[in-house]
Amino acid sequence: MHKLPFDTILIANRGEIAVRIIKTLRKLGLRSAIICHEVDARSPAVSMADVAIPISGRTPIAAYLDIAQIIAAAHKASAGAVHPGYGFLSENAEFARAVIEAGFSFIGPAPETIELMGDKIRARNFVQWNGFPVASSAIEEDDPATFVSRARAIGAPLLVKPSGGGGGKGMRIVRDLSTLEDAIDQSRSEGQRYFGDGRLYVEQYIENPRHIEVQVLGDAFGNVVHLFERECSVQRRFQKIIEETPSPALSPELRERICETAVGIARAANYQNAGTVEFILGENEFFFLEMNTRLQVEHPVTEMITGIDLVAEQVYAAAGKELGFSQGDIVSNGHAIELRLYAEAPQRGYIPTTGKVLLLEYPDGVRIDSGILQGQQITTAFDPMLAKIIAHSPTRIEAAMKAHRAIRELVLLGCETNASFLARILADEAFLGGQFHTGYLEENPHIAADNFASGLSAFLAAGALLARPVRESADAVPELHAALGSWRN
Repeated sequence: MHKLPFDTILIANRGEIAVRIIKTLRKLGLRSAIICHEVDARSPAVSMADVAIPISGRTPIAAYLDIAQIIAAAHKASAGAVHPGYGFLSENAEFARAVIEAGFSFIGPAPETIELMGDKIRARNFVQWNGFPVASSAIEEDDPATFVSRARAIGAPLLVKPSGGGGGKGMRIVRDLSTLEDAIDQSRSEGQRYFGDGRLYVEQYIENPRHIEVQVLGDAFGNVVHLFERECSVQRRFQKIIEETPSPALSPELRERICETAVGIARAANYQNAGTVEFILGENEFFFLEMNTRLQVEHPVTEMITGIDLVAEQVYAAAGKELGFSQGDIVSNGHAIELRLYAEAPQRGYIPTTGKVLLLEYPDGVRIDSGILQGQQITTAFDPMLAKIIAHSPTRIEAAMKAHRAIRELVLLGCETNASFLARILADEAFLGGQFHTGYLEENPHIAADNFASGLSAFLAAGALLARPVRESADAVPELHAALGSWRN
């Protein structure tokens, strides 16, 4: 085990990723400190951490975005490093720089790298300049006066994207060029609202693409390796809900090409720590999409097939340690599938749901990354993801069957989730055959429509009304009304 220059790490995050990080810190013999808004005071992460530092804000999210409070918490915990997890400030260069200037190690890449890859336009230009494949595009700031005409020249379909975007926010698909200017106005407005950045670019839209990403690791000695790819094409509203590795879409030759391209991009950027290079895959051609300069939500599937603890590697890289393995040492074993359990209603447009977790029982035989407890109140204060269920088996079909069994055995009462929705995807012929793309769920709306649940509810209601106690209760006249006698209005 590496000797590290710090013994305490502050986790600037919450929920399941905080729990995940704490587990590795314990394994490494390190102390964990965590920031904590009052709504998370009884969460699993707070109970597991060695130290919890209260933070406050106008809203819970505002508290977790308060850089000054987080830096103060790191000092209070006598931490030597800060781990941002994912989301919140994990890809904020200003935060990374503040952490370093305050004397702490930042567990992530350099602030300059975050700035480069966080700006979609700069990242795209950097990748293209270094000779890697990008889709045809028009960048507004190159010449604002000709932006629309240059976009039209690419031809439909087009994808309009904010420069500072992420999570699908602000993106617009344009299949009819007469709607291009409206799409640009809407995308600009959302980019400004969500990211404080109204700059745009338009690129060729690949119909029915696959979304493939590659996990990379880099150290301070110029070593960069990949840990193979992840298939992330099962999405709703441009956001992933099922991820797996290996991808059923890649031949061995294409896998080698796309993984080596990811390593080349990371090496060109002098990338240090864990990161993910994302691509759009068409018919045997792929284009750079973006690079995420943090740990991904779906990192567990990579850990399952490689046996490499990505959080531990992040800590080692931040401590200035050299990678302990070369590319040839990394082997892919079996197949892994991750399901994102959300508090949402797929049959009602994926709206977030709330409620108190009255009963919670996770299935055996699979990996569970969870940040909730029985008795916890689920609110709309944060992202609706509750937990991740990860199945690992020798083959893809076996992994899908194991994941299907697990999601059917999950018990969570008190808050509506997407568990049945995930089960229907796993049982779908197209999914099992690997024949899907990023528009798969839009093309198959029947998967989101929970007809069985609505039919079951009607059946249970009819059955209940046949029971005498329920029928008598329904027919009973309240005492106050009975006192009125036979009076009619």
